Amino acid sequence: MLKQFLPSAYVKSVFDIKPETLVENGIKGIITDLDNTLVEWDRADATEDIMAWFETLRAADLQITVVSNNNIERVRHFCDPLGIPYICEARKPLKRAFHQAIATLGLPKEEIVMIGDQLLTDVLGANRVGLQVILVVPVASSDAPITKFNRAIERRIMARFKRKGLITWED
Repeated sequence: MLKQFLPSAYVKSVFDIKPETLVENGIKGIITDLDNTLVEWDRADATEDIMAWFETLRAADLQITVVSNNNIERVRHFCDPLGIPYICEARKPLKRAFHQAIATLGLPKEEIVMIGDQLLTDVLGANRVGLQVILVVPVASSDAPITKFNRAIERRIMARFKRKGLITWED
C-alpha cells in the first residue's frame, strides 16, 4: 500500500525537469497539477518563469494538460491565456480525471508523466492509473486549509520512506 505514494522521481522544482530528459525517456505528454506545483496556490496568473518553462516544453513537442482539484474559475483563469487544456474539480486521487487527461493527450500512458506536489492526490492518483510521476517541492510554504491536513499525513509517509531508504529527499 505504501508504494502507491512513492513517486518515480522527485525534484525541487518544475524548473529542474528538463524537456530533453523527458523526451530521451520516451515521454511525449505531461499532466501537471497547478496549485503549489506551478505557482503558489493563491497566485492567479502564471509567472514569467512558468510561461518560459511551458515554451521549452512546447519547443520539445511535449503536450501539456493541467489537472487540478481547484474550481473552474481558478483553473480557467490560469490556463486559458496560456492555451493549455485543463481538467478542474478533478477530485484527485480518483482515477476519472487522470483517464480524461490521458484521453485529452491522446497518448499511451507509458508516454505520459504526472507532475505534482502532493503524495495524497497527485502521486497516489497517478500511480493508481499506472503513470510515471515526478514529485516537486511545493512552491509556497503556505497551503489552503484542506491541504494543511494532507501535508501532515504526507510528512509521516515521507518520514517512513526515508527510514526505509526509499527516498533521500530533504524538505
